[in-house]
Amino acid sequence: MKKTYGVCVGMLAMGLAVIGAPVSRAQSRMAAGESSGGSEASATSAVSAPAAPAASSPEDLQKRIDALKAELADLNAELATGASATPAAADGEQGLAPASTPPAAAAPAAAAPAPLPTPSMSGPLATAVPHEIPAGPFGKIEVTGILSGIGLFGNNPQTFVPDTEGHVDLSNAQIFIQKTSGWFQFFLQGGAYNLPVVGYPFLKTVDTTKLTYGPFPVGYVKLVKGNFNVEVGSLPTLIGDEYTFTFQNMNIERGLLWNQEPAISRGIQINDTYKKLTLSFSWNDGFYSDRYTSFTGLAAFAINSANTLTFAAGGNAGTYVRTGPASFPTPTFQNNEQVYNLIYTYTKGSVTISPYYQYTVVKSNNALYGTGAHTSGGALLANYNFKHGFSLSGRPEYIKSSGSPTTNEANLLGYGSGSGAFSFTVTPTWVKDAFFLRGDFSYVHITNLVPGGGFGTQGNNSNQARGAIEAGFMF
Repeated sequence: MKKTYGVCVGMLAMGLAVIGAPVSRAQSRMAAGESSGGSEASATSAVSAPAAPAASSPEDLQKRIDALKAELADLNAELATGASATPAAADGEQGLAPASTPPAAAAPAAAAPAPLPTPSMSGPLATAVPHEIPAGPFGKIEVTGILSGIGLFGNNPQTFVPDTEGHVDLSNAQIFIQKTSGWFQFFLQGGAYNLPVVGYPFLKTVDTTKLTYGPFPVGYVKLVKGNFNVEVGSLPTLIGDEYTFTFQNMNIERGLLWNQEPAISRGIQINDTYKKLTLSFSWNDGFYSDRYTSFTGLAAFAINSANTLTFAAGGNAGTYVRTGPASFPTPTFQNNEQVYNLIYTYTKGSVTISPYYQYTVVKSNNALYGTGAHTSGGALLANYNFKHGFSLSGRPEYIKSSGSPTTNEANLLGYGSGSGAFSFTVTPTWVKDAFFLRGDFSYVHITNLVPGGGFGTQGNNSNQARGAIEAGFMF
């Protein structure tokens, strides 16, 4: 029994010596790292420690095993704590979120404010980004505007009007105030403006504003429910393919067909849109006559995103001739006419092309203004936008009136009974942010001219060429 016990103790001692040697070496290195100034005796004791168990009792060996196990457990705990703490510290130093936290999603960029649809613009100019102003019970209102000047020169002026070869003037100094949301909306346009027309004398801006539509040419309230709305006030006409003011159109000067159309009328207008069809109807005073006997209507069908076909018509249900001083916006013949338009518009990418046909008729009424007449004409409006803010617009057109000097039919064009006219206008434009610069070159040729009704000092010239330049800011 004693022999067997001795053999077991010896085998246990040898095993502990094999296990204890690397542990003692590791402990010795740790001790040496912690205190490099340790004595030679302590180092020797650490190295010779594995040999000690051979002379130790079983109780001592067990105590040493327990101590080593406890120390190993402490080392493992310290290692685990250090491993988990180190990445967190590193992340904190870099200012990063913990690895387990997904990065925050980038906030979507706010949409850039878009130009307003009013005043209507055919391009290449566009209304500025609106300035929003709190307006108490009205919510927010939008304010935009334009300031521009014009220079115009040409040959063969109609001096009997009188006219001159050169003009420099203000073309627009206008403010637009509007509310475009909710069931109650409104639009107000005020300021000074000029309305140049090819083939007709230039009128100063102060006289144009005073003699036509005044300092507040357009203003109306709008009641909205879904796609249906009602407008009441001083309204842009539904007739024609060109707008009233220079900045709204492809060209600076209005065309020959525009000169036969109403521009602004006072009245009431209803509008509705159903799928691809837009309908409008207006009861108004025609050519700003202050007599509410005129009716106009429009039907526009959007064939697809690029093509639209429009039919517009209007006329005076009564007969009215203004008495007293002549009125520029209320010509006798045109105020009593019927007018019909067929307009096709193609817009895709940088290209806009819009041909349209126009027919007008003034019925005979010898008691008031003589024999009636009619006109027939067509125009092609086109614009192409190049890069870097450059664009080029063109407008060829032709119009012909019925009659002759012998039949004495109404002189609808101003060049004499039975006359006609061809014009061509080209307009390059450059836009940079709010600033724009553009120029017109126009040429007009009169056909079947009645002597005295044309260009030049005696009114006997059939041709007139003009150049115009307009520059300003949309704000």
